[in-house]
Amino acid sequence: MEVWGGIECTINRVGDDWFNQLQLSGHAVRSDDLELIAQLGIRTLRYPILWEATAPDAAGVFDWRWADQRLRKLRELSIAPIVGLVHHGSGPRYTSLLDDTFASGLAAFAGRVAERFPWIDRFTPVNEPLTTARFSGLYGLWHPHGRSDQCFARAFMNQCRATVLAMQAVRRCNPAARLVQTEDLGTTYSTPYLRYQADFENDRRWLTWDLLCGRVGPDHALFPFLLRSGIPRQELDWFIENSCPPEIIGINHYVTSDRFLDDRITRYAEERIGGNHQDRYVDVEAVRVLSGDYDGFAVLGEAYRRYGLPVALTEVHLGCTREEQLRWLQGAWRAANTAAEAGCDVRAVTSWALFGAFNWDTLLTRQGSYEPGAFDVRSPRPRPTAIARLIRELAAGAEGKAIVSDGPGWWDRPERLFSVDSAKERRHARHLPDTKAAPLLICGGGGSLGRALAAACLERGLACRSVMRSELDICDRASVSRLVRELEPWAIVNAAGFTRVDDAQRQPAECFRQNVTGAALLMELARERDIPLVTFSSDMVFDGVRRSAYVESSRTSPLNEYGRSKEAAERRVLQYRQTLCIRTATFFGCWERGDFLSESLQALAQGRRIGAASDVVMSPCYLPDLAGACLDLLLDGERGVFHVTNDGCVSWFDFTRAAAEVLGVASDALQPRRLDDMHWTAQRPLFSALRSERASLMPGLESALRRYAVTACRVPSWRGGERKAGNGTR
Repeated sequence: MEVWGGIECTINRVGDDWFNQLQLSGHAVRSDDLELIAQLGIRTLRYPILWEATAPDAAGVFDWRWADQRLRKLRELSIAPIVGLVHHGSGPRYTSLLDDTFASGLAAFAGRVAERFPWIDRFTPVNEPLTTARFSGLYGLWHPHGRSDQCFARAFMNQCRATVLAMQAVRRCNPAARLVQTEDLGTTYSTPYLRYQADFENDRRWLTWDLLCGRVGPDHALFPFLLRSGIPRQELDWFIENSCPPEIIGINHYVTSDRFLDDRITRYAEERIGGNHQDRYVDVEAVRVLSGDYDGFAVLGEAYRRYGLPVALTEVHLGCTREEQLRWLQGAWRAANTAAEAGCDVRAVTSWALFGAFNWDTLLTRQGSYEPGAFDVRSPRPRPTAIARLIRELAAGAEGKAIVSDGPGWWDRPERLFSVDSAKERRHARHLPDTKAAPLLICGGGGSLGRALAAACLERGLACRSVMRSELDICDRASVSRLVRELEPWAIVNAAGFTRVDDAQRQPAECFRQNVTGAALLMELARERDIPLVTFSSDMVFDGVRRSAYVESSRTSPLNEYGRSKEAAERRVLQYRQTLCIRTATFFGCWERGDFLSESLQALAQGRRIGAASDVVMSPCYLPDLAGACLDLLLDGERGVFHVTNDGCVSWFDFTRAAAEVLGVASDALQPRRLDDMHWTAQRPLFSALRSERASLMPGLESALRRYAVTACRVPSWRGGERKAGNGTR
C-alpha cells in the first residue's frame, strides 16, 4: 500500500468567470511546494498539466514554461507524476464540453504532452467525467450550464471519448503509458417509493469505467437512457471497438458521496426539495439519515469485484476541523488495508488537496471558504498541519497513531442525524468522548475562554477535563501535580488568570500571582511530562505607539500592571519548547454573560444611552473562532507566539455600532467618547490591533458578527447606568 498525494487543481468556468484552484492556493507561483511534498515521503503525485492553463487562448499555441519547470523538479525529487489534463474543466475558452472539438482538441494536447515529456507513464486525461457532466450538463452549475439529460449525456460522452483519444495519442509516443481513471464513487439509498431512482443512480455511478472498458452494450442498464438522451448507437459501439480499460480504478470517495433520496419532503426545508421529471424529493447526505452502521469505503471491494482491476483511493479529503480530517484519512487507510486483506488489489490511498481547497462549499460557483490540507496556505509559507505528520508516518510504514484520531468522526456520532430534530434532543444525543482516552486538561474552565474551549471540545468529540478556579488553584503545586498525575492529559491549556485590567493596578501582587506564577507552574508540569502547553496573552503587552497592527515579532512595552504580568508570563512559559502562546484581544461570543458587547446591545435595544471609546482601536475576537483556531494550532504541533484575532481593527465605538446594525438594534443612543473621558484606573494603549505574520487563521470581523447575531445569545438585563466601553475581559 502506497501513500499518494494530490493537489486540488480545478480550473472551472461559471459564465465568463474562471476559478483556478492553483492560483487560489498559490501553488501556481510556488515552485518549492514540491520539496515540501517530497519531505512527506510521497513518491507518487497526481499532478496537473492542464489544457486550460497551457493553451488558454488558441489551439496549438502552448506555453510550456510552468510544466517544464515543475516536471523537471519532480524528476529531481524522484516523484512519479500521474498527469491530469482536464480537472472539472470544460476546456479552454475556444471549446466546450458540448463541442465536437473537445475530444479531438484534448487528444492533440495529450499528444504534445507525451512528445515533450516521454518519460511520463501515467495519465488521467479527464478527472471525474461523470461528476463534471452532472455539474455542467445536468445541474447547470458550471459552463456550459446545461440542465437536461441531453446536455448531460453529450458532455459525458465527449469527455470519455477525449480520454480514449488522448490515451491513443499518448501511446503513439509511449506505448507503455497507463490510464488511471478517477471518478467520485458512492452509493445511493432511498425510501421504498424512490427505489427506482436510487437504482438508476447506482447503475449510473459506474458509467465512466463501464464505457472505457467497452461494457456499454444493449444489455447495459443505462443503454436505453443514453439512446433516449440523443447518443447514437454507433457512438456507443465505438467505445466497444476502442475499449481503453484503466490500469487502476481511481475512487474518489467523500463523506458526502453516499446519498439518500427521500420523498417525505415535509420533513425538510423548502430549499432542499428537488426531484426528477416524475417526483419531488430531497437528495441528502446518507450519513445524515442512515442511523445504522454502514461502510462507505465498501465501494473499494465493489469496484474490484466488478472490474477485476487494481483500485486506489485517489482522493481522500475532508473539509472539517483538524481531528476530523485526521480521523477521515486514518479511516480511509484502515479501510484500504482491510479491503486488501480481503483479497482486493488496492494500490494506494491519496491524500488529496495537499495545499487545501477553496470554494467547494459553494460548489465552485462563487467565493466561499478555504479548507486546509496537509499544508495551510494562509501563511507566508505553507504551514504543515497534523495531516502532514500523519502522512509522513503512513508513508514510512507506521500505523499513523494520532492522539485524537481514535474517536468516532462526526459521521459516526448520533448528532449527525437529521432525525434528531430539536436542539434539546441533539444535546442529549451528542456523543460524549471516550472517558478512557487521554483528555485535554483545561484550567480556568469557569471563565468565558475556558467555557468556549470546553464547548468546542464537546462539539468536536475531543475528550477534555475542564476545571474551574473553585476546584483548582493553579498556583498550588501539590493540587495541580495531583490532578495531572490522575488525568494524564495529552496537553494542558491555561485559560485561567487575572483579567480585570483596572483591578490589576490596585492588586498587582495578586495579578502577578495568577498570571505569572500560575502560568509558570503549569509550564513546569507540562515540561516534566513532555506534553504541550497552551497559554494566552493579551494585546495589552503593547504600548499603542505604532499605527499599524502589531505582529508576533513586535517589541512589547506594556503600559499597565495587567500588561506587565502578561509580558512576564510570556517570558517564563516560552522557555519550554512545547509552549504555544496565543496573544488575543477582547472577547465576544455566545458564552459571555455580562460582557461589554452584550450589555451594550441590551441597553441600546432599550433606548438607553451608553458611551464607547472612539479613539481606542483594537481587534475583537469571536470566542467560537478563537477556540477552534487554538485547538487546530495545538493539534498541528505549533509552538511559540501566535496572534489570533478576527481579521480587522476597529474602535470600540465602531465595533458596537457594527454589532448593533447586524442585530437590527438602533444605535442612536450610542455616544462616542475619548479615552481621556473614560476615567479608567489603568492606562490603555490607544492602538492595540493585532495581525499575524505567521498565519491568518480567523475569518474577518464582519463574518464573526454575522455569526454572532445568528446565535441570538441571551444577554442579561441592563443594570446600572452608562457603560464605559473598553473595560471588558481580555
